[in-house]
Amino acid sequence: MTEEQIHAGVQKLIGVVNANLAMPDLLPHLWRLLVDLGEPVSAEHLAAAGGWPMEKVQAELARQPGVDWDEHGRIAGFGLTLRPTPHAFTFDRRTVYGWCATDTLQFPRGLGHPGVVDSTCPATGQHIRIELTPNGIVRVDPPEALVSKMHLTRAVANLRDLCDLGHFFSSRKVAADWLTAHPQGEVIPVAEEFEVVRRASTELGWTALSAPSPPAC
Repeated sequence: MTEEQIHAGVQKLIGVVNANLAMPDLLPHLWRLLVDLGEPVSAEHLAAAGGWPMEKVQAELARQPGVDWDEHGRIAGFGLTLRPTPHAFTFDRRTVYGWCATDTLQFPRGLGHPGVVDSTCPATGQHIRIELTPNGIVRVDPPEALVSKMHLTRAVANLRDLCDLGHFFSSRKVAADWLTAHPQGEVIPVAEEFEVVRRASTELGWTALSAPSPPAC
């Protein structure tokens, strides 16, 4: 991707976030609570962590039908989730999951931890493994793996539905059917999508700046 294309990708990603979230800062606060506690989080705890009125947090969650709730009415996930999905992110002997492929590329930056993404190509079943830090990609296996994404910037009825279209594909060839079925989407090399996510996360203020970023292993 050229610098101009990366910049355009950053603005599109920020556009998706701002179109669908009245409280964009809610996500990084929730992610860090889920990771720190290792269990679902109450709306009251989330509101206190962000310094928001409880009513504001409840209203934001109520307009997001894709939020993962547990049987006690606590939040188990939103973007980052404790419930297994095809996209796992492991760090410090802990594993969390992303709603989509792009979500997992945000986790090192948002959580301030290097880690490993494990996923599966939906076209071939091939295992995809990505080692990454908050600042860059260390290794992608297979090297030609790609990320699928949509280019909508408007609000959608259920953000989870949009996220469900984000996959890791093992190669451009095997992603051809997905591209045919989703003409508004594209597939991007993992390292290029990470750079888009890295810059967007920084602009959104989702970066855990004080956290260390040693090489992943």
